[in-house]
Amino acid sequence: MDALVWVVVAATVVLLVIGFALAARRLLGLRFGVVRTLLGGGLAVLLAGPVGRILAGSVSSDEPGIAPLWFLILAVACALLASMVFLVIAEALVPTGSVPGPVELVRAARRALLRSRRYLRITRILVRHGLGPYLRGRDPDLDAPSSRARLARSLRRALDEGGVTFVKLGQVLSTRGDLLPPEFVDELRLLQDRVEPAPWEEIERVLADELGGPVDETFAFFEREPLAAASIAQVHLARLPSGEEVVVKVQRPGIAPVVERDLDIVARLARTAERRTRWARGVGLGDLARGFAQALREELDFRVEATNMAAVAATSARPDVRTPTPYPQLSGRRLLVMERLDGTPLGAAQDGLGDRERREAATTLLHTLLEQILLHGVFHADPHPGNIMLLADGRLALLDFGSVGRLDASVRASLQRLLAALDRADPMGVGDALLELVPRPDEIDERELERAIGRFMARHLVPGVTPDVQMFGDLFRIVFAHGLSVPPEVAAVFRALGTVEGTLARLAPGFDIVEEARRFAGRHLPVPGDRDQVRTLVTQEVVRLLPLLRRLPRSVDRIVGAAENGRFSVNVRLLADARDRRHLTGLLHQVLLTVLAATAGIMAVLLLGAGGGPRVTDAVGLYQLIGYNLLVVSGILALRVLVVVFRERRED
Repeated sequence: MDALVWVVVAATVVLLVIGFALAARRLLGLRFGVVRTLLGGGLAVLLAGPVGRILAGSVSSDEPGIAPLWFLILAVACALLASMVFLVIAEALVPTGSVPGPVELVRAARRALLRSRRYLRITRILVRHGLGPYLRGRDPDLDAPSSRARLARSLRRALDEGGVTFVKLGQVLSTRGDLLPPEFVDELRLLQDRVEPAPWEEIERVLADELGGPVDETFAFFEREPLAAASIAQVHLARLPSGEEVVVKVQRPGIAPVVERDLDIVARLARTAERRTRWARGVGLGDLARGFAQALREELDFRVEATNMAAVAATSARPDVRTPTPYPQLSGRRLLVMERLDGTPLGAAQDGLGDRERREAATTLLHTLLEQILLHGVFHADPHPGNIMLLADGRLALLDFGSVGRLDASVRASLQRLLAALDRADPMGVGDALLELVPRPDEIDERELERAIGRFMARHLVPGVTPDVQMFGDLFRIVFAHGLSVPPEVAAVFRALGTVEGTLARLAPGFDIVEEARRFAGRHLPVPGDRDQVRTLVTQEVVRLLPLLRRLPRSVDRIVGAAENGRFSVNVRLLADARDRRHLTGLLHQVLLTVLAATAGIMAVLLLGAGGGPRVTDAVGLYQLIGYNLLVVSGILALRVLVVVFRERRED
């Protein structure tokens, strides 16, 4: 019997806790975490008894039944008010969502332990290579070329020792001549992504997982020795049962968790550097780290690469350039099967080419990239020699589509205008095209921007000076100096151009990339002011305006008729956007609740201080009882306003 009583009591207490918790959350009008809501309900249950006993002490046994009922209601209201106060204070001190739940805490602790080990190792690497002071907030000495070269060398060695993620980061940074001094770019280009191949047993498990069965069931032949091995994947030769020769790209086992952990460390280091150093804030290191993390995560998913390969092949149909055909039905997140092309990597094949063949290959490669960027909007963003193959029939082939850029029509048009204005040495045209390419800030000195562009052109685009790709780096330094931020897709364009410039310099020394780009523009891009272009544009605009022109006479007739009859009016619809209406309604609700809370509080104080009036008990008058209830109502309304303020402040 005693056990049954305890069960009933426990169940009653639990129900009371849940009831108080739900009532407090409902009155505040917001959702809170389960733990803090139940704690608030438990606090209300703990206080309800003492408050009820205190209030019951003022009621004598001969009082009418209505008086104890009122005091019971008041005790419950006070306990509920205490629960609401707890939730509001908790929201102010520890906002909802700022502290993870128990399960997430355990997972976070495990991740933190693993991250700490890796973080300590990375820190030791940085300190060993002399980069420790920069972690503590010291700005690097970038004034003297010798200091820049020494720091760049230390950074390259540290990134090389850090592993796959940091090697990839260094390779990306080596293409950002618009952000880093030339010494850093030249040093980081030395980073190589070559490692020992993974054992066949581990690769075989990955293949079986992705294929859903043994390797022999899918391939008639599979070469166990890899053709090439990198830090993320390695490549094997294979043959399908149909006899087709294929190349199989397999992700190294266990690489994804390592990369994720390293990306977290890269993000933390970038945030720390931005918070402590001026140079990191100047180059936007946090945004750079986020863009790098997104690109590397896509590179880990070979399904994205297969989609990129198909997109480039579909939009670029040059007969002298090939892209391998993927086999989507055999590919997966960690496996990519593609057509095998018979050829030699460009870096190894260029020595056997004559000057004429080198120049033809360089022209083909540059025109292919410019077509992809300016005409089609889908381009290979990493055209270094290792990703280009010279086929046996003399054609070029593009490989490794893990990094592909995409541009919409408006960005392509702005790029065309930018290049055309550079060719005409038109500072105003360059400035206008730049402001179309980048997000325009609220405040910008356009005259100073035009003067800076004019100085840039006087340095790079005057007779007797041969323009080179380095001018793009100087141009985008002007962009950053004026507070403009380059979108990732535009940065990818200039990264690709910088990479292909290095490839062309190795393939055909002395190749004039700017002059060849001018020839390409003359053949493929519309000439500003050209008669046929103007005629086409006018025709397109007239066709778009025809429906409006047909309706215009009727509209004018209706307006004139309404004006003649005195019925002409103009309707202006304020707050047409639903979001604006919701925002204004929320503000009005908050103001109304504040006024009601203040009014109830003032009335409660006045009633509590008033003497006389009917007596509810010997110690409490009717005015005081009403005052206590109004005080509770005032507290509830005020707490509802405060909790919304705290929640909105955190969300902002």
